[in-house]
Amino acid sequence: MARVEADFEDLTARARIKDAALRQFGELGFERATIRGIAEAAGVSSGLVRHHFGSKEALREECDQFLIKALRRLNDDARADPRPTEVNPVAVAQQAFGAYQPYLARALAEGRATAVFDEMVRMSEEWLEEADRARPDPPFADRKARATVGTAMSLAVPVLHQHISRGLGVDLDSPEGSHLLALVLLDIYSHPTLTPEAAASLRDALEKLRHASR
Repeated sequence: MARVEADFEDLTARARIKDAALRQFGELGFERATIRGIAEAAGVSSGLVRHHFGSKEALREECDQFLIKALRRLNDDARADPRPTEVNPVAVAQQAFGAYQPYLARALAEGRATAVFDEMVRMSEEWLEEADRARPDPPFADRKARATVGTAMSLAVPVLHQHISRGLGVDLDSPEGSHLLALVLLDIYSHPTLTPEAAASLRDALEKLRHASR
């Protein structure tokens, strides 16, 4: 799977600043990262950072847009793939951010990267729309709700990267870890733990509990 990295053939000051910001925000968090520190990491002056981006918040938003563009490319590639696509690739794509995984994980934990999250939900809705047409039973919840929760569940991979690596016994950043994660996700998504009949029974029980609590 392709990994999202800085284009080191494009060593413009703006590209270097953005790359440094993604790494600094990921390592230190938004509040602790500074324009000066980002400038030093990029090998430019603080004034040049402000010239290109204006403020630290605007620079962070530019980082989000970079990841959104990368996600769209990954999503377009997955949709163009002629192989079966029973698994929503957005759930797998988190491992493809390479060196920028810490940025995504920390930003999400801080309540930031909302544009990235919303774009992932939108893409998940597209995949669910196709999957719903093949469902033998109607969904319990609307598509936006399912896409939102499903996206949050898939984003647990970069946020809990260290814990998952420890549990699997292999670093998710390694080729072996990436392959194992893909296999695990394929197995989870292709083999539901509940039959439609069992799920319907549990849904009815939930409805009875909700009405009884009123």
